[in-house]
Amino acid sequence: MGCASSVPDRTASRGPSSLNPGSEGANDAKNLKVKLVLLGDSGVGKSCIVLRFVRGQFDPTSKVTVGASFLSQTIALQDSTTVKFEIWDTAGQERYAALAPLYYRGAAVAVIVYDITSPESFAKAQYWVKELQKHGSPDIVMALVGNKADLQDRREVPAENGIEYAEKNGMFFIETSAKTADNINQLFEVFFVESIESCCSHMASFPLNMKLVGCVLVDLVAL
Repeated sequence: MGCASSVPDRTASRGPSSLNPGSEGANDAKNLKVKLVLLGDSGVGKSCIVLRFVRGQFDPTSKVTVGASFLSQTIALQDSTTVKFEIWDTAGQERYAALAPLYYRGAAVAVIVYDITSPESFAKAQYWVKELQKHGSPDIVMALVGNKADLQDRREVPAENGIEYAEKNGMFFIETSAKTADNINQLFEVFFVESIESCCSHMASFPLNMKLVGCVLVDLVAL
């Protein structure tokens, strides 16, 4: 896949949506599991985003994902509330496209990634959005992510294009850099807050006005 560079748009826009806080098994207000899938063209940096979030690393020699890979990461608050992201990183090559539904089935969150230097990858991202709208969970939360944002001098997809498309489709939008780590944690913090708020909406005993403070990553080893 290659994780070639990536500076973010400091603003993230979002459209209306809700988050199913769990994937498999029971969740409670203190311990949530969120199945998250990454989709996008080959070479846009999906694996690099995951590696940066889970291990705090960037590997420019990263190989192309075959089929899919799985990692997990847990975010915790000081009050012991946790959200465990079960992350499926799918292959971007066309020959693996038919396998994608196996991984996004039952996902609460989909992160659709494109490369800001590649209009073709932006078009492919729109294809995945349409596929998820037709075949994904009805309440799935989607984020449109423009990666490699540190390559401003090579940008071919204006941030405004991403923002406009995301707003029309009720998605979050953010630009990230897996290379510099800009906006990587912020991307996942959005889903952290959404998962807690979604769970809280039907758990009256949990504080609905909880703020994202004291947030830490607690398991830095891939499962």
